[in-house]
Amino acid sequence: MFESLSDRLDSAIGKIRGYGSITEENIQDVLREVRLALLEADVNYTVVKEFTNKVKEKALGEEIRKSLKPDEVFLKILKDELLELLGSDKADIYTKGNPSILMLVGLQGSGKTTTIGKLANLLRKKYNKKPLLVAADIYRPAAINQLQTLGKSLNIPVFEEGTKDPVQIARDSIAYAKENGLDYVLIDTAGRLQIDEKLMDELENINNEVKPNEVMLVIDSMMGQDAINVITGFNDKLPLTGTILTKLDGDTRGGVALSAKYLTGIPIKFIGTSEKLDGLDEFDPERMVSRILGMGDIMSLIEKAESVMDEEESLSTYKKMKKGKYDLEDFLKQFKQIKKMGSIESILKMIPGAKKMGLSNIQIDPKQIARIEAIVLSMTPGERKDPDIIKASRKERIAKGSGTSVQEVNKLLKQFEESKKMMKMMSNGNMKLPF
Repeated sequence: MFESLSDRLDSAIGKIRGYGSITEENIQDVLREVRLALLEADVNYTVVKEFTNKVKEKALGEEIRKSLKPDEVFLKILKDELLELLGSDKADIYTKGNPSILMLVGLQGSGKTTTIGKLANLLRKKYNKKPLLVAADIYRPAAINQLQTLGKSLNIPVFEEGTKDPVQIARDSIAYAKENGLDYVLIDTAGRLQIDEKLMDELENINNEVKPNEVMLVIDSMMGQDAINVITGFNDKLPLTGTILTKLDGDTRGGVALSAKYLTGIPIKFIGTSEKLDGLDEFDPERMVSRILGMGDIMSLIEKAESVMDEEESLSTYKKMKKGKYDLEDFLKQFKQIKKMGSIESILKMIPGAKKMGLSNIQIDPKQIARIEAIVLSMTPGERKDPDIIKASRKERIAKGSGTSVQEVNKLLKQFEESKKMMKMMSNGNMKLPF
C-alpha cells in the first residue's frame, strides 16, 4: 500500500536535496512532483490542492530559508501535512461498556462480515475481551452461515435467530451477552449494492434500539474516491464513530485513506492488511506517515514480533547466540515465528532506512523459503542440534527427503554457519547495524 506514492514523494525530496535553499522558483518543480504523486495515488483533487498550498506556504517561511538542509525541512513539512490529512491522533476503539456494543455497517462486497470476524479476533487478543458475533444480516444468502464459520474457526460464539427482525436479533443478543458473561457485542448488519431508504431505516432502527458505543463503516479502499460519498451518505443517517478500510494491502495507491478523514471528519480506526483472520491493524496516522515517507515503522514491527514470539524462548535464543550455540533447531523455531508475521518483503519495508539500504525492493521467492524449511525439516533432531555431523550420505538423504539437491543443502549449511558467526558478533556488540 502507498508504494507508488512513497516512491514519487521520495523523488520529490531528492530534488530538494540538490538545492542550497528553498525558493519561490525551485519549489514549483518539487510541488508539481508532489501534486502528481498525490493525484496518481487517487487522492481527492480538492485535498491535493489544499495540501500543496499549505506545503508551499510553510516551505517558503523565514525559518525554512535559513535552513542548511532544505530536504530535511521539506520532509518534516510533508510529514506534518500528511498527519493533518490522516488525523494526527490515533482514534481508539471503545472498550469500557458492559457489554460494549459495536455495529458494523457498509455496502455489499466491502468485506464487512469477514472484517467483523477479524475485529473480534483483535479485541480478544489485544484487549482481552470476550466477544460475541451477532448475525443481523438476514437478507444476503449464506451471510449467517459465513459468520458461523468464522466464529467456529476463531472459537468465538455467534448469536443468530434465523430471519427474525434484525432489531429484535440485536436486542436479544445483548441480553444473551449479559447472561453469558460476554463483554463485547459485534453486530453484523445487512448491506446493499447502494445506499437506499430501506437499508438506512433498518440501520437507524437498530441504532435507536441498542444505542451502540461504536458505529463503524466498512469501506472497500479499491473503490477510490466514491468512498467519500459512501461515508457521507451513511454519516447523514447514522452517528458514525469511525471507518475501517478493507483491501488496503491490495491497493498500492491508498488515496482514499488520505482523503477520507480530511473530507468527512470521520476517523479511520482500522485497516485490512491481509486476507488472514489476523489481518486487521489499528490505524495509527503517525506510523502510516512514516511508512509513506520511507522512514519505516519500527513500532509495528515490534508489535508484530511480540504477537507471535514467546518472550522466554526469545531470551533463551539470544543467550545461545551470544555463546555461539545457536543451532538449526532454534533456526526452525524462529523461521516458523517469522512466517506468522507476514511476508519477508513486508517485514523488511518496516525497517527504518530500508529504502536506502535497498531492502524495500528485495523480492523473496516463496518457493525458495519453502525449500529452506523442507531441508531443515528433513534433518533429524540430532542433525539440527549439531550440523557438523551432516556428511555426504546424510546430505544425500536430506536432499532426497526435501525434494532438493545436495548443492542446495550445502548452500544452506554454509549460509547458516556464516549467519551464526554474524549473530554472535552482533549480540556481543562487536558489529554495528547499518541503521
